[in-house]
Amino acid sequence: MAKKPAPSNPASVGGVGTLHIILVFMAMLLVALISQPIAERLHLPFSAVLVLVGFICSEIITGAGLDLGLRWQHFHDVVLFVLLPVLIFESALSLDVRLLLKNLAATLILAIPLMLLSAGLTAVLVYYGLAHPSGFPWIAALLTGALLSATDPAAVIGLFRKAGVPDRLAILLDGESLFNDAAAIVLYALILEFALDDSVAITMGAAISKFLITFFGGLLVGAVVGGIGALALRLVTGRVLQGVVSLISAYAAFLLADELFRVSGVMSVLATGLAIGWACRNVRSAMTNTFMGELWEFNAYIANATIFLLVGITITLEMFREQWLAMLIGIAAVLVARAVGIFGVIAPVSRLPGIGRIDLSYQLVMFWGGVRGAVALALALSLPLDLSYWYTVQSIAYGVVLFTLFVQAPTMPILLKVVKL
Repeated sequence: MAKKPAPSNPASVGGVGTLHIILVFMAMLLVALISQPIAERLHLPFSAVLVLVGFICSEIITGAGLDLGLRWQHFHDVVLFVLLPVLIFESALSLDVRLLLKNLAATLILAIPLMLLSAGLTAVLVYYGLAHPSGFPWIAALLTGALLSATDPAAVIGLFRKAGVPDRLAILLDGESLFNDAAAIVLYALILEFALDDSVAITMGAAISKFLITFFGGLLVGAVVGGIGALALRLVTGRVLQGVVSLISAYAAFLLADELFRVSGVMSVLATGLAIGWACRNVRSAMTNTFMGELWEFNAYIANATIFLLVGITITLEMFREQWLAMLIGIAAVLVARAVGIFGVIAPVSRLPGIGRIDLSYQLVMFWGGVRGAVALALALSLPLDLSYWYTVQSIAYGVVLFTLFVQAPTMPILLKVVKL
């Protein structure tokens, strides 16, 4: 099992290599189950314990001189084509569409303009912070900014439910994350395309045009697939068949958009998930809705557990020794960009008609709750090794997410008490 994902190795792809990967995956799920009560006892996010367990197990295995055949191409394909669609679809399916629509203006401002601002500002701060143009050029900084602009409040939403925070605050963070993740992945894919092809000249007009076509093209494909899926839910009977319809809809949306129409598969999955979720709440029984929710909660559990365990496996002590400064710069850049977005933009914008006032207590929680998680890690794990700076970008992403898991999430209850939410 390579601690730094190694380049493609044909011997590890088929035969014994495939068996090794399956065994590793099964072992990961077993470790995830064992880790749940440990996380509760330590009052840490479950994902934090998964990272620790993955790291410890990988150190023991590699210390014994074993190589289980995990390589970059496995991370890339599994993360992009299997895990990401699950995470996006489950988030969209579980979102309360009616509550989202009531807060749509504020959510979209958080998700798109603020995401672009965060990505740009983070890129600038990381670029000048590292100050190494030859080893870490502008394109690397832009890739880092896009990757780190994907928020994931999963580590704090559970705390919100236990603390009984207002529904509006939860939907603002949850809705922001859903649209923000999809938009950030589109931006990341666009920048990655430029990074991998030096012959392509980057112009603002071309970049904006491609972003909009990819973004809204994905939404259109997803709306069509979601409409067909919603119709199929009306026609089939039985919870299992309806669950199969949702599964087919999610992956059909992704593959049609990404492979056939060359638009955003993630945006397509998002739109499909919202349509299926709306259909479930309006045309299906409560028992069916419960089954559908549990099915996708199960799928998302596996996807999240796999991603965080993979992160633990690929973390090395050398990463902290070699990249500690880059990690700190990344953490500082993300916090500064988030503060500028929340206190400098959302505060005045929330006073506009139709937005709804977002007071200081909400702003403080939204600032500290703008955490990074599975999506940022998924993108970091899928970085092509053709990029000379992939290890630095991945290290920064790991540093930021570890700060989320071991600092931001555990201290959120304290903040909620301070602001009396």
